[in-house]
Amino acid sequence: MEAKGALGVALLSVISLISQVNCQEAVLHISNGSLVRDYCLVFNHSWTPLEETLDKATTYKLVNLTSTVLCDDSGVRPEVVQGKALVVMRGECGFSQKAIIAQKLGAKALLIASNTTLVTPSANESEYPKVLIPLALMRYRDFLSAERVFGEGMEVKLYAPQYSKIDLNIVVLLLIAIATVALGGLWSRACERERLKSFAAGGGAEEHKTDSSRVLYSPLNIIIFVIVMCGMLVLMYFFYNVLVYIIIAIFCFATASALFSCLDAVLDLIRCGTLSFSVYNKNLSVRSILLAAVCITVAVIWGVYRNEDRWIWILQNLLGIAFCLNFMKTITLSNFKICVILLSLLLLYDVFFVFITPFFTKNGVSIMVQVALGPDASGEKIPVVMRVPRFSAWTQNLCGLQFSILGYGDIIVPGLLVAYCSRFDIWVNSRKNVYFISCVFAYLLGLVLTFAVMLLSGMGQPALLYLVPFTLITSAVVAGCRGEMRQFWTGTTYEVLDSSREPLLPEGRTDRSIGESC
Repeated sequence: MEAKGALGVALLSVISLISQVNCQEAVLHISNGSLVRDYCLVFNHSWTPLEETLDKATTYKLVNLTSTVLCDDSGVRPEVVQGKALVVMRGECGFSQKAIIAQKLGAKALLIASNTTLVTPSANESEYPKVLIPLALMRYRDFLSAERVFGEGMEVKLYAPQYSKIDLNIVVLLLIAIATVALGGLWSRACERERLKSFAAGGGAEEHKTDSSRVLYSPLNIIIFVIVMCGMLVLMYFFYNVLVYIIIAIFCFATASALFSCLDAVLDLIRCGTLSFSVYNKNLSVRSILLAAVCITVAVIWGVYRNEDRWIWILQNLLGIAFCLNFMKTITLSNFKICVILLSLLLLYDVFFVFITPFFTKNGVSIMVQVALGPDASGEKIPVVMRVPRFSAWTQNLCGLQFSILGYGDIIVPGLLVAYCSRFDIWVNSRKNVYFISCVFAYLLGLVLTFAVMLLSGMGQPALLYLVPFTLITSAVVAGCRGEMRQFWTGTTYEVLDSSREPLLPEGRTDRSIGESC
């Protein structure tokens, strides 16, 4: 397999399902009688709890003291702030000191405007009992925006509504994963059928020489491949700030190529004709040129606007689906033995980097999660994940869209087994596609179990921990019940030593084309 492919899978398979939710976020409700606006707040619920609903929240008049950091009470008249909420600037002294001074002046709530990243306000344990008023951080730019909208006379309420653990975005992620795996299996099946027709018509030898597919048939290659993946993940952990940009560049190139392959296949399916012209004795396809331009443009748009969370996740998911489909079509597993070795090693890999590595990291967070989310929540993220925002997390989305994510590897790795089952249905002439359908159904059950455990435990899960056993066991049971386990296990020999030697197939048949990509 090419180095680029190894790098891609190393990063694809490391991300598991993670729900990005911060329970420290609240709402600043501002009104002046006719206009109403809501803004993001960040607070410490164990220090200064807020009401859970707008109706229960207390209304305060807001006093603008952003000209001071309120590290002392000099220049502030108590009668101006008595019984009101204050907004002051962050910096120069601790949160608790500002809050204690605001209390002494008679204020009922304190808002701290920040020009930097919002953090959960905290202090020494001994300072917590001294603060008796609500304390929260807001963005300074939000306050300036509110000031332009409302002017003087703003009234505010501070509240922190509870969010639901169950969100419809999980259903969207489920549909994306199932559809991608099923389509990938069907595409692999269609390629297999075309190869068989080509061989029956007398082709095959030349196709094998020019084919761009990559076949995994050696257990040693699988082991080396997984070791390389481990190395790539560790390098990402230590050199994230540099390697993340390399991954972004590779992602743009790889997804543009994958999108071209997918769209080209769709146009072939609907029998969309193509025009060609000759340049320097070379025939160029107009359709291919236009498709390439479109795909490169889409990838460049994503690269330029990759941090625009409000809408770019749709484009990233589109590119991700194309990448996963093309990967499943291009990478071929030769037999069930290779499937078992690859998926089992990746299961151990996933579990180790999620559950074991927290014992070795300084902050107690797994390498997997840190690479998935990035060391800085406001910085660059590696793009090899499906992202869907939480639809019900309205409060949290004020501070920034909250996403649930599913790694491409949790689609591709089981998808390779689904693709093998889909091809095997053709080899044994299974008209009901029993291997393909049962494996897709097992993948669905494994994914549902992953989501259920995530919701019950409240933490991200290594999805392969559930997907691998479900798909492998189901496929083996089907083969055993049909009396085809030996054939299913050995599959076909893909390695062609020379042009005069045919690869062996089950039951002694020979066919160069089986197992190659379209």
